[in-house]
Amino acid sequence: MKNNFRNIVVSLLLVLATFTARAQQNFPVNLETVLKLASANNLTIQEYKLKEQQALAEQSKAKEWWLPDIYTGASTHFLNGNAMNTDGTIFTGVNRDILWAGLGIFAEIDFKNGFYQTLAAKQKSQAANYFSVAEKNKVILNAVQIYFDLQAEQLKCLFLQGLVIQADTLSQQIKIKVDAGLLYQSDYLMSQSNYNHLKISMLQAKMEWQKKSTELTNLLNLENSISLVSADTTLIPVSFTVQQPDINGFEKRQEYLALNSELQSFQALRNSTNQGLLLPKLRLGFDNGVFGAYTNPVSNTYQINASLIWTLPLGRLFYKGDLKKYDAQIFIQQNKIEQFKSQYQKEISIAVSKIHIINEQISFAKDALQTSSEALSQSIERQILGTAKPYEVFQAQQFYIEAKIEYIKTISEYNKAQFELMVAMGNEL
Repeated sequence: MKNNFRNIVVSLLLVLATFTARAQQNFPVNLETVLKLASANNLTIQEYKLKEQQALAEQSKAKEWWLPDIYTGASTHFLNGNAMNTDGTIFTGVNRDILWAGLGIFAEIDFKNGFYQTLAAKQKSQAANYFSVAEKNKVILNAVQIYFDLQAEQLKCLFLQGLVIQADTLSQQIKIKVDAGLLYQSDYLMSQSNYNHLKISMLQAKMEWQKKSTELTNLLNLENSISLVSADTTLIPVSFTVQQPDINGFEKRQEYLALNSELQSFQALRNSTNQGLLLPKLRLGFDNGVFGAYTNPVSNTYQINASLIWTLPLGRLFYKGDLKKYDAQIFIQQNKIEQFKSQYQKEISIAVSKIHIINEQISFAKDALQTSSEALSQSIERQILGTAKPYEVFQAQQFYIEAKIEYIKTISEYNKAQFELMVAMGNEL
């Protein structure tokens, strides 16, 4: 009953795997390809690049603060009835009309807001650039991690596929000996159970492989019909020549530079409520055109108006609303910077610890793989000679499977930790 159930499960997994393989087209990739595609195609990276362009546009807009407006057209004024003179005399029966047409220029230059807002906009555009690079590193790191997971599941699947073939051959050999009366029927049933178990494990690994392929395809913004296949047929440890982690290494991180630029932006806006009060507002106006009544002859007329004014907002003296607002934003930003410093130390500590521990695991995993492989080979040879029981081969095979899968997983985790440390130290991918 148990064997029938396993056969049904194997059949279902085979159908699912066959359907998936036919529906999707294999697309080989390696680590270099993933790095390039993640940088070029990922939608999140594109979003942050657009935000950077938006910040640059706002900076360009802030630079317009000193430029005047040019205007042209016509204006008119008509009065019929009473009018009052400047000394309070009321005139009755007034019927007047005025017409002006021409060209003018007007400028209202607020040195306080113009200077500091331009400086703040510049800092915001720099922050947007740093955030864009930081997000790019985060996305590419995620793509690299998924790629190593995909490669590990692919190698695991191919490894199990080879063992399935080996288990099938072994089962057929046992069947021959059972028919010859040299072994028991239970030995053959055990071999078939082992064969089905390996096949299920292989198909489960293939499903995990396809799952990672789907995740990476979505991250790289590729077509859903594509099934990614690692072109790297071997999994080897990678290492980078990097400096030792520095306690102040956070200063190289794009996130820190972005947060610091935002802080300088808030500080510039705060200065507009202090030093900015010493800066005046300049108004300049000039127009030239024809001026006169509707029926009377018009003549060319031009005028120039100018003023330089200092203002002292009473709200700034009594309530200090703007000052308190900017102070709160500055304190919040400083808190974010301190949080990031702690996060930096955490990321460095975790990455370094992972590398050291996994580096030791690699040595043990390699030894376990070598010894289990030799044990399996000897067990198979003894089984052929008839000096080993089938369950001994199956047990040796299980040890070999566990050692091989653990070795693949260890190398994959080591490579992921290397890239994590590289990014944590402020290097760009």
